[in-house]
Amino acid sequence: MSTASINTGLRPLLVASSAPRIDVYHGQLFIEGEWRAASSGGRIERRSPAHGTLVSTYAAAAPEDVHAAIDAAHHAFRKGPWPKLKGAERARVLLAIAEGIRENVDRLALVESLESGKPLTQARAEVSGCIDLWQYAASLARTTSGDTYDTLGEDMLGLVLRQPVGVVGLITPWNFPLWILSQKLPFALAAGCTCIVKPSELTSGTTLMLMDIVKAAGVPAGVVNVVTGLGAPVGQPLAESPLVDMLSFTGSTRVGSMLAGLASSKLKKVSLELGGKNPQIVFPDCDWDAMIDAVVFGVYFNAGECCNSGSRVLVHESIAERFADAVVERAKAVPVGDPLHPDAKVGAIVSEQQMRDILAHIEHGVAAGAQVRVGGARYEGASGTYLQPTVLTGVTPEMSAARDEIFGPVLSVIPFRDAQHAIEIANDTAYGLSAAVWSRDIDTCLKVARGVDAGTIWVNTFLDGYPELPFGGFKASGVGRELGKQAVEDYTETKTIQLHIGERNSRWVPLKQ
Repeated sequence: MSTASINTGLRPLLVASSAPRIDVYHGQLFIEGEWRAASSGGRIERRSPAHGTLVSTYAAAAPEDVHAAIDAAHHAFRKGPWPKLKGAERARVLLAIAEGIRENVDRLALVESLESGKPLTQARAEVSGCIDLWQYAASLARTTSGDTYDTLGEDMLGLVLRQPVGVVGLITPWNFPLWILSQKLPFALAAGCTCIVKPSELTSGTTLMLMDIVKAAGVPAGVVNVVTGLGAPVGQPLAESPLVDMLSFTGSTRVGSMLAGLASSKLKKVSLELGGKNPQIVFPDCDWDAMIDAVVFGVYFNAGECCNSGSRVLVHESIAERFADAVVERAKAVPVGDPLHPDAKVGAIVSEQQMRDILAHIEHGVAAGAQVRVGGARYEGASGTYLQPTVLTGVTPEMSAARDEIFGPVLSVIPFRDAQHAIEIANDTAYGLSAAVWSRDIDTCLKVARGVDAGTIWVNTFLDGYPELPFGGFKASGVGRELGKQAVEDYTETKTIQLHIGERNSRWVPLKQ
């Protein structure tokens, strides 16, 4: 596919004024409160996808290292003080971690930007946002409670307790390393659980750096452990170990399904936050400028490497051409380039493999009849993995471009006839993570919000989020919820206590006289 005429008008790639000075971070495993090398001595190197330079190295854990971390977490849960602490005491520790993050925002953000390829300004905002997640989790440590039933008769009192589920394996992805960890770890700790964290081998830096903060805040040894390395040697033991009571995973639907199968064979509790093919549904009476800006933000934020990416827009057929023209012009204005450049809004794709996967999706769309209106290719001559912001038109609901998660800066535009037709198209995928509706008519908005199968519906906005509101998906987008009061509840089990009061006079077998 030739891009010479298609790409006319794209902004040139932003280039930083000087090469970055990178202090390579060398990470170890964090087990039972101490740093240690992998048993094999193996290491993993991570190079910046934007610059090609070495950013960090990590210990490559083997299964025996994972089992050591599991044993540490199991011992800390069964014998250690953490599950037995008052909620107020756990809350104080979580608040201390939040302050530790605040004191290290710039350091954490730089490593996250260099490892992931995302703009430094974005990484700094995300790291700062994690502070709020830890503070909110601290509030839940003090307020999570069970129920009482005083309606069972004068001789019975019912108590329903919430107790920590036990040892939790947390597997996090590469696209929002510290943010997604902060959607899991503080809530598990607030419940009284102990944890083993497996970050992506592409972006392990901020997870390991957080452990210095965790230790300084007073988290007891063994309560939080981190094992770095490749997926199978680390993730599979977490899913299969009988000492791990729960598995929480964020990542692709394919890997999540496999891990869920392994975990279910051990009857392990599972929480999964998986993929999405999230629609923004646009009606003619919307706030036009706000909608266009939100659409471009929704698909190009984090280079589209986001489970919540608004990667398909369903637009009413009466405004489809006007919309396509407007979104193409706005896409051309998106500043793409070096993550360390202060004006960059979109950085590098996380890896060469991810770049090839995205380009393959675009090629499949074109082969099926879609048209590339802008973008569709790499930035030629760039030293890093930079992809042009892309808009596909002529997309129909049965095409893979309308149904499959692309996980890149690629927008598919699909026309619809009326609200019911839009709902049918929106629901015609395997996913159900999030959606948005744009209209000034509240009846239209509510009809769509109620009709679309998704865990989050935005009305006249997109990609807003708050710690108080639960997040998760329907169908192949996952199981369970993160954030909100439900987040801590997910890391608990309920226990029923039936307390008899006074003499128990009834007898199943009468006593002999």
